Amino acid sequence: MTSRVPPTEQRNPHTADIDTLESHDILRLLHDEDARAVEAVAAANEQLARSVDEAHARLVRGGSVHYFGAGASGRLAVLDATEITPTFGAPRDLFTAHFAGGASAVVDSSIDCEDSDDMGAAAARNLDESSVAVGITASGSTTYVAGALRTARAIGALTILITCNPDAPLRELADMAVVADTGPEALAGSTRLKAGTATKVILNSFSTALMIKSGRTYSNLMVGLVASNTKLRERAVGLLADATGSDERSCREALTDAGGKIPEALVRLLTGCSPERARSAIDAHPSVRDAVAAVHGRAL
Repeated sequence: MTSRVPPTEQRNPHTADIDTLESHDILRLLHDEDARAVEAVAAANEQLARSVDEAHARLVRGGSVHYFGAGASGRLAVLDATEITPTFGAPRDLFTAHFAGGASAVVDSSIDCEDSDDMGAAAARNLDESSVAVGITASGSTTYVAGALRTARAIGALTILITCNPDAPLRELADMAVVADTGPEALAGSTRLKAGTATKVILNSFSTALMIKSGRTYSNLMVGLVASNTKLRERAVGLLADATGSDERSCREALTDAGGKIPEALVRLLTGCSPERARSAIDAHPSVRDAVAAVHGRAL
């Protein structure tokens, strides 16, 4: 009979003697297991690509992304959502992480609300048909996530499940699933390890690919980053120099004329247009490539 215990909760034969080893061998085993987690994500690439494409279609319609999770999985979702604005200059409400128990539970693990279906349902209640609801649960069975996905699906939102369990019970509540089959953890049930690694890679890839497809990068440069401190302002100048080949003085002047907005400065440097023309081009075409094409009078 097949065990009903999720793979992430089972014992790992590769690490049965881990408590008898020296530090370097303990670390080697942990790193070997993490490498397997990354391989599991690579194997789910087609599932992830379909999820990105479907989510992008909702964002084009004015939608937003909502993560739902608890425990280690939910905390990784909070981290990913929090980094979107400073990295890509996206509106703060474009990505929202809903954590079981709220903000206080993120930093206090004694507040455990992952078994609350009602709380998950309430968190998803204000979504609409343009929304993307992403449930993150290593075991694929977290009740809070179930409540959120069920409610989101009834509303008409796109529902995506990210899990490390190929037999996840919640797959039936999702329009699509991204499954990284990471297998048993190095420490049985400690999903902050391999499952956490896989989840972090998936979320990084999902959100980054969405922002790239939304035109919030130029080449492999973060043109939407918010230069909120000295380090980031210097990075912005270096970014402009890398992208255009312009000297540092020209880049600083363009950035100042653009009010610190990298896309506008970049369009000006790439086309030689006025700050006003660069601004209007970006207003009409948020993608730097499209704005440059518009300034040059090329069809988009």
